[in-house]
Amino acid sequence: MNKRLSFLSHNEKSKMKDSTETDAISDSLELLSTFLDSELPSVRNFKGKWSLARVKLTQLQTHLTDFSAEFPNASTTNPLSLHLLHSIFKTLNDAVSLSRSCQPQTLPNGKLKTQSDLDSLLATLDRHVSDCDILFRSGLLLENDAVSVSVSVSSKREAIRSESRNLITRLQIGSPESKASAMDSLLGLLQEDDKNVTIAVAQGVVPVLVRLLDSPPSDTKEKTVAAISKVSTVESAKSVLLAEGLLLLNHLLRVLDSGSGFAIEKACIALRALSLTKENARAIGSRGGISSLLEICQAGTPGAQASAAAVLRNLAAFEEIRDNFVEENAVVVLIALASSGTAVARENAVGCLSNLINSDSSSEETEGLSNLRITVVKEGGVECLKNYWDSGTQIQSLEVAVVMLRHLAESGPIGEVLVGEGFVQRLVGVLNREVLAVRIAAARAVYALGLNSGRARKEMGELGCVLGLIKMLDGKGVEEKEASAMALSVLLMHPANRRVFRKDERGVVSAVHLLNPSLQGLDKKYPVSLLALLVHSKSCRKQMVAAGACVYTQKLVEMDVPGSKKFLESLGRGKIWGVFARP
Repeated sequence: MNKRLSFLSHNEKSKMKDSTETDAISDSLELLSTFLDSELPSVRNFKGKWSLARVKLTQLQTHLTDFSAEFPNASTTNPLSLHLLHSIFKTLNDAVSLSRSCQPQTLPNGKLKTQSDLDSLLATLDRHVSDCDILFRSGLLLENDAVSVSVSVSSKREAIRSESRNLITRLQIGSPESKASAMDSLLGLLQEDDKNVTIAVAQGVVPVLVRLLDSPPSDTKEKTVAAISKVSTVESAKSVLLAEGLLLLNHLLRVLDSGSGFAIEKACIALRALSLTKENARAIGSRGGISSLLEICQAGTPGAQASAAAVLRNLAAFEEIRDNFVEENAVVVLIALASSGTAVARENAVGCLSNLINSDSSSEETEGLSNLRITVVKEGGVECLKNYWDSGTQIQSLEVAVVMLRHLAESGPIGEVLVGEGFVQRLVGVLNREVLAVRIAAARAVYALGLNSGRARKEMGELGCVLGLIKMLDGKGVEEKEASAMALSVLLMHPANRRVFRKDERGVVSAVHLLNPSLQGLDKKYPVSLLALLVHSKSCRKQMVAAGACVYTQKLVEMDVPGSKKFLESLGRGKIWGVFARP
């Protein structure tokens, strides 16, 4: 027995080399058997720890036996198994040497050193057992023979799936250097194509990446954040990230406070996808995330500033955490970023401000919301909005500015300020733009600005706003139709605007068509209000009746649509009750 052990200790390198090239499993099993049966019973020191080691060694012996029985070719053909078996064999030799040093009554290396070495051995054995389990469950050993035979005819998708499984397994076993190499390869795979992201997510990459975030700060950890950020940009993969819940969220929030500029930017990209749910928004707010994001907006890299503002933009949409923004003096930071950041950062900052001052359309303006809007104005928000609007921003990016204008205008006194600052001209200028979202936002802003300001209604009419809105009544989408009806329902309060509307032969008929109950998703109170302003004109009333307004309105009365009953009565004064009998 001692001769065998002596041979191993004197020839360790050559024996390890032989075990890799011939039959590493058999050599490891032979050594394990001898070690467990003949060597461990002779140990006199740290018997408790060696009992724990025996449990781990027995588990390892079971894994190696399964390895030999189920995957006989894996030890010579699979790189992952070769590396693992090599490491196991080396650990077993170290265990033999350490056990022999624990056999004499007096420890040759001292108690503390021996105890430290034994603790390290236990940790290594535990890792080997775990690595074997991961390798078995990965399925790589089962497909090894098939891949080597048919790789030339396998589809690209199958090749990506196989590579993903391989990299995911490598991220969990082996040395730090091996894991770092696997992470580099994984990042390359994910960046190559969004379809690769979908495949990797289906193979289980996300939970593995999240576990890697538990590791100490390192280059690999930062690349893990980068991999998660890439996954977050693929729509079909976002639900898998959300399923990781607060564990992932907490890791990313810690990166905001202690990561490099690169890691912070990538963490913000991932948080942008995670901050769309109310639960996560609450968690970010309660864990100091808003403060961290605002600091990034002030001192982060340009890319990190843009991404942090995007996260804040999402968070600001949740009314219950707006107090966090107020406490952190967010308005000042956001206005500064909207005035001097990159194009993307400015757009996100304006979008965040817009969300902060947004109110639920079903409720009155609260005192807190009113104060917040006033704060935006006092801190230079109107001038900031004007500069953003006039800075040559692409038309698509103007949507956030138009929406912010609308929300500010919902406060009557602020609306008058906006009119005085020339926003009527700016608003009418984008009403006929080719981008649908901008047109819709502009029509809603016309409604908000005109609702509380007779001056705004007059000026918008004089600038030709009415004709553009009539055209929108025939838009393809319900949202565009409703927005134009909203705007016209306030513009037609001005007599001159009603005259312009009556001259356009399309207007009345298009508005009546919006009353049709079969046109769903459109708030009928707006076309009712619009037509009620015109019903006292005999010519308009005739057009309404001819277009079927009576039939539609009768149904709206039954649906309790606001204003419909009074409008129906106005239609009836023309002695046209017989129309109700029409099918």
